[in-house]
Parts: sequence; C-alpha cells; structure tokens
Amino acid sequence: MLIADDEESIRWVLERACTQQGHSVVAVGNGTAALAELRARPFDVALIDIKMPDLSGLDVLQQAREARIDTLFIIMTAQNTMANAIEATKRGAYDYLTKPFDLEQVAALIARAMELRRLTHDLERLRGELEQRHDLVIGRTPAMQEVYKLIGRVAPTDATVLIQGETGTGKELIAKTIHYHSSRGGPFMALNCSAIPNELLESELFGYERGAFTGAVERRIGKFEAAAGGTLFLDEIADMPLALQAKVLRVLQEREFTRVGGRDAIRAEVRIIAATNQDLEAAMRAGRFREDLFFRLNVVRIAVPPLRERRADVPELIEFFLDKVNRELGTALVGVSAEARDLLLRHSWPGNVRELENALLRAAVLAGGRTLVPEDFALAGEPRQAAGDALPLEEAVRRRLAELLAADATALPSDLHALLISAVERPLIEVVLERAGGNQVKAAEMLGINRNTLRKKITELGIEIRRGTASR
Repeated sequence: MLIADDEESIRWVLERACTQQGHSVVAVGNGTAALAELRARPFDVALIDIKMPDLSGLDVLQQAREARIDTLFIIMTAQNTMANAIEATKRGAYDYLTKPFDLEQVAALIARAMELRRLTHDLERLRGELEQRHDLVIGRTPAMQEVYKLIGRVAPTDATVLIQGETGTGKELIAKTIHYHSSRGGPFMALNCSAIPNELLESELFGYERGAFTGAVERRIGKFEAAAGGTLFLDEIADMPLALQAKVLRVLQEREFTRVGGRDAIRAEVRIIAATNQDLEAAMRAGRFREDLFFRLNVVRIAVPPLRERRADVPELIEFFLDKVNRELGTALVGVSAEARDLLLRHSWPGNVRELENALLRAAVLAGGRTLVPEDFALAGEPRQAAGDALPLEEAVRRRLAELLAADATALPSDLHALLISAVERPLIEVVLERAGGNQVKAAEMLGINRNTLRKKITELGIEIRRGTASR
C-alpha cells in the first residue's frame, strides 16, 4: 500500500501502524512522488493527504484515474467538510479520513478496502482464466497437446516450473496460463533478466531499504515481495549473473529473502516459474549457470515446440491473429489467399509465433485489399514478391491509412495514433536488435535513442532478445 503525506510524523505513524498489520508499505512526502509510485507498480490501497505542496491528493486521484490505475484511494483531510467528501467521492475515492484520526479506525478502513481488492482480484483471476484458456488453445497438434497435459498436471501444485523454448514460442503465455489455472490468489509478476542491467537486477528482485545506495531515498519493494501469494516469472534466467543466482537459490531453499540494505528476513510466499531460450545444461558445463540452481528450477520442465515443428497449427494461428488485428486496428480483413497461406505454411518461422503475428500485423497495415496476398508479406529469407513495384515505406503507410479512414470511420478506434505507433515500434526494435546481434548498446545507437530508453521499451513491449551474430 502507498502512503503520501507531507508531514513526516504522520507518515511515520501510518507506516508503522500499517506494517504492524502485515501490509507492505511505501511512504512518500508529496503528490508528484505518489503519482510516480502509482505509475511504477500496482498498489491495493493508497492513503493520500488532500493538501500537499505540489499536487493535491484530489489531483493525484484524478490523474491516477485518467491513467486507469485501479488502486483504492482513501483521502486524508484536516477539514471535515461536505465539499471535501463530495469532491473526493466524485473523483473516485473509496473513502476519506478526517485528521486527527484513530489508528483503529484507520486499520478497520484499510481492512475493508483490502477485502474489496481481494474480491476484485478473484473476479479478475476468473476472467483472466477464461481469456487465457481461449488464447492458449491455439494449437491442436500432438506436440501442443502434450504441453496442455503438463500445464494441467502442474498448475494445481506449487511446484517450480522451468519452461524451455526458442524466442517467440509463447513461454510467458504458458507461465500465465499455469498461474491462472492455479489456486494462487496473488498477482502474476514477470521480470526479464536480460532486459535489466546486472547492477539493478538485485534491487528489482528483492527491493531495497532507504539509504541502501545513492539515490535510494525511499524504501521500495521488489518482485518477490510484490508477487506475494502469486507467481513470479523469471524470463531469460540463463542471463542472470552468477552472484545473483546464488541469492535466488537461497530463496528457493529457505523461502525467504532480505531487501538490499536490509537486515530482516522476509518470507517468500511466491511460486517461481523460470524460462529460457538457451541450453542450460551447456551453460552449466561452461560455468555460466549454477548446477544447484538448475536442479532447484528443473522440478517440472515444459518444452515448448517451435512453430516449424507444428505447422498444422499455422492456419488456426492466422485466423486468431487476423481477428486480433481487426479488433485492435479497426481493419476489416477477411483472410489470406490460398497462395499466401501456402507461403506462410512453407516458411521456417525462426521467430516462431511472435514472428507470424508481426508478419500478419505488418501485412495488414500495408495491404491493398481485404484479403492478404503473397505480395503483402516480407518474410526473412523469402524473396519479396513484386519487389520492383514496391512502394516507398512512407507512401505505402500513407495509402494504407487513407484506405482505413475511407472504409468506415465509425469502426476506427479512438486511439488510432497510439495503436499504429505501437504496431510499428515493436517490429522496428526487434529488427534492429536482430541486426545488432542482440547488442543493446549498438541497437540504441542505430535507433538514435538512449540505452535506458531502449531497455524500458524492451521490457514494456515484452521483446525477447536473440543473441548471436549481427546480420550483415
């Protein structure tokens, strides 16, 4: 939970009382910091003072609601006026507290808010279970049926799971499916070990105490703590530094951890699912991965087959992704031609399901008609059809947008700009990373952006980095 008040004494009293009640607390001294914390991570409940020197509590509440942050807000005010109560309720506050307040009253109010959050999470979990069940059942081949059987057996347990598969095979989706089919009521949290600098990875996992290092002005909880009662998905576990592997091993063995700069052991009530696109046995032999950690993670192993080994699933995946493109971009595509279907069935798909999705998305944006044809696709390793007639990229995009706008303006989404930017941004970063051989410094230079900005984009867009020789 989050506490925001410019009076240090009130912050101290509330943080101490809430911690004694078993809540994980982040306390800040102004509205700007409160809003930054709300945007950085999920909170169940936020106690926000109505009057702060920069942003008022009501302003924080309004901006959080505009950003679709669903934290329950309790507004604290020194003036018990009807105007404050009405305004707080109008802006979406759960309740309000009048200073000076009784700590028992605060505890009771927080308990009611937490119970509401628990019920809401239960509903969201059930909804997510249905959605994930629909998403995953895209694949009827024997190889995928074996994956489904393993998920069904392991989901009801708390066993640690290791998912192995090439880039783009859907390892995170399988991890989410295991979580949503389990009885764990906590959140699903994911961390890509290759997308975060080594020096920051430990604090991301375990959190840190105030003063633990330069810039640590407030206590911050890590993924192990944020995922309490739920599942923590550690993607690209093979890229984790050896020193940190030892600390993760201790969590798996002792079921407890300590924040960076802290002394108290914190119980790790979390299930671990790890994933990698590398050969961990080879990494062990090379001394890059701890043998004892491997055996702790490898309780149940799920091997996700590459798309080239389940080509019979391609037609169903095409149908699913075209339906998704039509919903998200407001297009009215009816399918792919027989020739295009044959092309997609023949392709080797080194980027697997993600490459297929991106190929269909690019084709949908640039297509000249409602049925996709071979000329609409530019697949890696495949000759581009009608290359002499290809339009410059800017002109092709302009024509496709004009067709979208002319087709049916009422069917277009209201956030077309954001949708199209995101549709272009992900394949752009993936192509540049592939050309840079997975080197993020080189990729950032090619893109003309800051390396930290690139890392943030990689995490936000869920991009998996394929390491290897840069394309020439």
